[in-house]
Amino acid sequence: MSAVIAPGELLDAACLERFAVALAAASGWQLPERPVHERAYALIWADQHVNAWAIRWSDDADTGFHDHDGSAAGIVVVEGAVVEERLSLDGPPIARRFGAGQSFRMPSTAIHRVRHGGGAPALTVHAYSPPLSVQGVYRVGHGGALERDTVPYTEELRGNLVPV
Repeated sequence: MSAVIAPGELLDAACLERFAVALAAASGWQLPERPVHERAYALIWADQHVNAWAIRWSDDADTGFHDHDGSAAGIVVVEGAVVEERLSLDGPPIARRFGAGQSFRMPSTAIHRVRHGGGAPALTVHAYSPPLSVQGVYRVGHGGALERDTVPYTEELRGNLVPV
């Protein structure tokens, strides 16, 4: 991977956002070959401080609401658009749309979802510190109560555990 220097320490959300932007600009990584309408993802960076993924989004791609179990995150949109929504107890989710060249960050405490923003497929780079190892996924349980399950980071989130 050219032009990216290993951070050598855990990164906060602002530093992760800059790291994701640098990874997106670097050469040497690619997604697995799949039809363009299918979601594809690949681990493009991993050390003891940070791991990062490239993800292609299309059509109905949606992570559902989840958390990063203590990892902060920085995300950059390389192509297309995605929508990030934060879970809100005061009303509907707080939605933000990001297009190519835009980046955003989230603290380790965030509960959010990311979905394809419509139109052409999107490509994003996500960086996590400490390295993502598990994620919390949310669902509506018995009697309408919000429940959390833990899944390994290698399990693809598909939006099937979306509350309300």
